[in-house]
Amino acid sequence: MPSFVSAEPASNMVWMPETLDFVKNGNVQKGEQLALSCASCHGEKGISAMGMFPSLAGQTANYTYKQLRDYADGKRDNPMMNSVAQGLSEQDSADLAAWFQSLPAAQNKTSNQDLSKAQVLVDQGNGKKILPPCFTCHGTSGKGKRMDIPALAGQQAEYTVKTLMEYKKGTRHNDIYSRMRVISKQLSDVEIKQLGELYQQMK
Repeated sequence: MPSFVSAEPASNMVWMPETLDFVKNGNVQKGEQLALSCASCHGEKGISAMGMFPSLAGQTANYTYKQLRDYADGKRDNPMMNSVAQGLSEQDSADLAAWFQSLPAAQNKTSNQDLSKAQVLVDQGNGKKILPPCFTCHGTSGKGKRMDIPALAGQQAEYTVKTLMEYKKGTRHNDIYSRMRVISKQLSDVEIKQLGELYQQMK
């Protein structure tokens, strides 16, 4: 049986209209104050200086909110973030999500590598592997989507690669309907590395 199959739901998050409104109305000012404790890992303005930690500036509020609640519920595993998120109320999570979304997204260093294979995956996908183009969910410029699809443009390449590898191995499993686990298992390690580099330099 594939490692990503689980009897439990991948996430407790249910996107009801009232939940979307709740996150949309997060308090940016309160989120800014709460984010002071996040700066050591994620940067003062949400742009991480360390590749292992994600930049959160410009991230879609719904995605950030979902991740915080998944950490709090133990649906996404990271000892440090589990502890942090468990200390946050749902309102705190919405406020933080609103603050990070309000910030200008990171524009990280470019790469001199040949990223043409990754660009094909973003633009066209891979019909032989039944892989849809990345842009159908993450947008042509990597800005993410309204529901819980993350923005990837400017994200730390190291973090994006780490995330895709965790999905591929099944060690991260809070993606609803196993979407990213199914996709990542079809990607080679080289393709994953190139995708990380490509999205890092995307504006």
